[in-house]
Amino acid sequence: MTPATTHAQAMGASTELQHCPLMPSYGPPSVQFVRGQGSWLWDLQGKQYLDLLSGLAVTSLGHSHPDVSEALCEQSQKLLHVSNLFGTEHSAPLAQTLDSLLGGGGQVFFANSGAEANEAAIKLARKFGGPGRHVVLSALGSFHGRTLATLHATGQPAKHTAFQPLPEGFRHVEFCDIEQLEAALDDTVAAVLLEAVQGEGGVNPVTVEYFQAVRRLCDEHGVLFMVDEVQTGLGRCGSWFAFQQMQVQPDVVTMAKALGNGVPIGACWARTDVAAAFQPGDHATTFGGQPLAAAAARAVLRVMQEENVPLLAQVAGAQFAQQLQVLPAVVQVRGLGLLLAVELDQDLLGEAAATRAAAQLLDQGVVVNAVTPTAIRLAPSLLISEDEIQQAVSALSAVFAELQAEHEQKATS
Repeated sequence: MTPATTHAQAMGASTELQHCPLMPSYGPPSVQFVRGQGSWLWDLQGKQYLDLLSGLAVTSLGHSHPDVSEALCEQSQKLLHVSNLFGTEHSAPLAQTLDSLLGGGGQVFFANSGAEANEAAIKLARKFGGPGRHVVLSALGSFHGRTLATLHATGQPAKHTAFQPLPEGFRHVEFCDIEQLEAALDDTVAAVLLEAVQGEGGVNPVTVEYFQAVRRLCDEHGVLFMVDEVQTGLGRCGSWFAFQQMQVQPDVVTMAKALGNGVPIGACWARTDVAAAFQPGDHATTFGGQPLAAAAARAVLRVMQEENVPLLAQVAGAQFAQQLQVLPAVVQVRGLGLLLAVELDQDLLGEAAATRAAAQLLDQGVVVNAVTPTAIRLAPSLLISEDEIQQAVSALSAVFAELQAEHEQKATS
């Protein structure tokens, strides 16, 4: 039996998934998905699932969108790769569209992921700041990636421990605490890196006042204001980028996830004068912006503009939140647009309510994730229908009721 056969057999039977010869950086998968269409997924056994997670806010146009599939198919037969030593037909028009959505006056570096987009932003900040000005300030509870630099930018110390020593030049301040941030701004700081909504931190939006104060302080200190829109960008929060609801203009913006609707691509946008800090040879990537990914991203943005997905996210998010927040087990629904957290009442449902609810929902054919032990994250397709929202609310309501009954039974036994 060849290694390829062993791998195929392991991946071909759900009971053997835990034996798949992949590094154990993820736990054994409980489900193997083989097909998707719109807001729906199907597993190896043919069971259907309502996808309310979109691969962590990635498939914002749903699975297997025909326009994206067509663009991929057409490009795959023309040109896959030549390296960034040469030009291709999609990268410049794609960059122009992104620049327009961001307000203009900038330039774009293409990468393969959100972490790489943030890595580019960090290097750009250090180059722009110059010798002795290299520190990046970020917020506790943030998430910016898993490279060594972006891991240290991530404000979750528990994730740092196993990988020490991490690169120097990163400090963390309390989320939305402008006084702490101001106190941390010294002559070594090159940039402030923040999320408009902390996704992995629990779906926590910033306030308008906070972002405006950060912009003012960055201007006063000559520091770059960099916004990580990897999870929040491209319509998900009810505007093309979440920061646009805060009436500020960052110096640097990063994005990925939804840009390729499942095809790996990320981007770092910067004001033209900031981008000019990079000279040939300062930063590079072999695959960033390669023709297949760029063709997919152009198709994604074209559909998003035609469908006006920011407005769709506003309307659908409001419907979702309104229907969820009246459920007895729900303490709060927070977020922006279609990036929502459903905070659960542990007094009614018991400890680790979100973790148990997510597992039970998966058993019943609904994909969500527990972003904290008490909160479920919802990031469905921006094209989700009213009927699918109703199905989702009904499923969540039923699972919450089951968990409440189980908790009450334990309490009385």
